[in-house]
Amino acid sequence: MNWISVLTQTLEQALGPSAVIYCLAAIGLNVHFGYTGLLNFGQAAFMMVAAYSLGSLVSKAGWNFWLTILVGLAAAVVLALLLGVPTLRLRADYLAIVTIAAAEAVRLVLGSVTLKKYFNGQDGVFGFTDSFAALNPFNSSMGFSFGDNTVSWRPYQFFVIVTGWTVVAICCLIVFLLMRSPWGRVLKGIREDEDAVRSLGKNVYSYKMQSLVIGGLFGALAGFYSGLAYSNASPSDFVAETTFYAYTILLLGGAARVLGPVVGAIIFWGFLSGLDLVFDKLTGGGDPILPAWIMTSSQASLMRLIALGLVLMLLMIYRPQGIFGNRRELALDAR
Repeated sequence: MNWISVLTQTLEQALGPSAVIYCLAAIGLNVHFGYTGLLNFGQAAFMMVAAYSLGSLVSKAGWNFWLTILVGLAAAVVLALLLGVPTLRLRADYLAIVTIAAAEAVRLVLGSVTLKKYFNGQDGVFGFTDSFAALNPFNSSMGFSFGDNTVSWRPYQFFVIVTGWTVVAICCLIVFLLMRSPWGRVLKGIREDEDAVRSLGKNVYSYKMQSLVIGGLFGALAGFYSGLAYSNASPSDFVAETTFYAYTILLLGGAARVLGPVVGAIIFWGFLSGLDLVFDKLTGGGDPILPAWIMTSSQASLMRLIALGLVLMLLMIYRPQGIFGNRRELALDAR
């Protein structure tokens, strides 16, 4: 087995577009859950309304690309208001129920046959990345050498990665500044004991709503990059697992840590992709290393998810605050 090849392909995925997309989604969840204590299980909905606003308005209505970015952000704000107004005065679990239901409802509506002429049904919208691709300064594959192998990406893919990680850095800086401000300290207080914050004269409902909107905007950025990276926005890109993967990344890196989503996204996609490559090489090809009675190639495709689940179980038991989290800041005790 060529382990260097496995390593280079793993690095391509760990730093690739998928890591960027889920990192941005996890940054939004960090504001919601990590700093405010809001259980938002519908981050995929914020991603979806942004991606479809961009895709459908550009490809179907012929709108200006940059104007639709603003429309997508506005749609995320409206969605946050619709979800937050009836739930944020109730217990946290109500928000979780409403958000996961809303995400599925939005996905089914956008993929419905009735609205196919606007959103192309299950095929999704496409043909909206030309304005973004026109800014690409790279005209050849980019990467770096690693031994006898090269970690490389296609020109457009590399452009998405460079701009994506730049946006991630800006978002992390914004979160850092916000959470060091008095506003951010109020959010942390709400997470710990909202009754105490309320007794100090703070409008807890208003702060929760602001947090939901800001985290939703980060989710909208993830939706934009999902559409741009794959040149398509379809309902299958925003299933419930999308939000759960983002939560996994957040908990892996450490909730309530500015760089937790970044580290978590790189480790998550590196680990997931690396395991997939290893098991594929162990069971695939003309001369598989593992005999079929131990594992077949079809079974190997599931092993990465089994291994990921085992790692998460151990993480929740032995380090519930995440790899780089602070136990005093936030601990999710699963024992």
